[in-house]
Amino acid sequence: MKEIISSLDIGSSTVKLVVGEVYNNEVNVLSVSEVKSNGVKKGIIVNPEETLISIKEVFSRCEETLGININKVILIVPSYYAEFLITDGVSTITNPEGIVGSADIVRTLQACVYNKVPTNKEFIAVTPIEFTIDDDETKILDPKGMKANKLKCRAVLSLVPKKNVYTAVSLLENIGVSVVDINFGSVADYFEFKTKEFDKKNSVVINIGMEKTEVSVFKKGILIDTENIEIGGKNIDRDICYIYDISRKDAIMIKEKFALAHKRNASTSWSEDMLTNSEESIKINQYEVSEIIYSRIKEILELAKKQINILTKLEISYIIFTGGTSELNDFNLVVNEVFGEDKSVYRVKEIGCRHNKFSSALGFIKYYHDKLSFRNKLAYTVDEQEQNELINNKKGNNSSILGKIYGYFFNN
Repeated sequence: MKEIISSLDIGSSTVKLVVGEVYNNEVNVLSVSEVKSNGVKKGIIVNPEETLISIKEVFSRCEETLGININKVILIVPSYYAEFLITDGVSTITNPEGIVGSADIVRTLQACVYNKVPTNKEFIAVTPIEFTIDDDETKILDPKGMKANKLKCRAVLSLVPKKNVYTAVSLLENIGVSVVDINFGSVADYFEFKTKEFDKKNSVVINIGMEKTEVSVFKKGILIDTENIEIGGKNIDRDICYIYDISRKDAIMIKEKFALAHKRNASTSWSEDMLTNSEESIKINQYEVSEIIYSRIKEILELAKKQINILTKLEISYIIFTGGTSELNDFNLVVNEVFGEDKSVYRVKEIGCRHNKFSSALGFIKYYHDKLSFRNKLAYTVDEQEQNELINNKKGNNSSILGKIYGYFFNN
């Protein structure tokens, strides 16, 4: 059985579905589908009927590419009003050998959750901080294979209001797709870019989306707090629209194809001819429009910096900047100006979706794989029958499915 996982991210701008195979601890992207998001505002579904149309389309495109039906996914959910509780659980080792196995770990984590979730909240994840065995207070990260009578765990419990989850899950159920796991986009972003060093220190993820910027604090790899700032890439688009009286479509084109995120390297002589909404011909100077974009991005980053100080007093060693806005040319120059020269902007590197707007969908695949590996289980959402159909539909003899559909990215 191959570990093929489908990951869905319902954003305010687009709905993204990524299907990837985890092979040799790397994610090989098999299919990527992205469609305009309807009925979603700031990550929350406000018009289910419109959102359902977008969801159906994104699945249809992926299924057409792969030649199989996708009936299970892992799902990114909004982190609005998220709560994080420190919790404890204990279980008795029941196997005759008295050796801690993956089933014992699962039972202990279940004990951490049992009777801890308020009726008005939805359980998102339980993340182990440390384990201890019997009366020994020695902290253990992975107790599998150790001899014990009792296993204790200290963990972080993640919760959100039910509405953050139920609407999306219900829409997917309506089209015959079941959700096998959920988590926040910030956790997925962290797993997309993390290194072993990240897990030893404290980090922050700043994801600048279309309508909001999410700031999340991680303590040695564990999400401990998050907050959403009501400003994002859409504000940049509106600034350009207002100042030049052009359509949003033209504003996005100017922002992504012509302008820079920082005015330092912008040209004062390079201009683009555009038509205003009143059909008047104007010239948009690269330096001037870059100055507009720079001002807004600087504001977003300064607000994010203030939010970090509100969320935590921990010393932060690493900051991950992601989201579609982080892809703008010279974005790193604004980061260096606001946060210092030692901060870097990370980039999604997987072939097939090399853009930071896919960091959450991709990172969730890595998170889900790691989560099930810790429990000695295979991670997959594409069942054996669909996997056989996928293999039979493609040519090649590679051990990885990627080799069988590799040509897709270069022949279309």
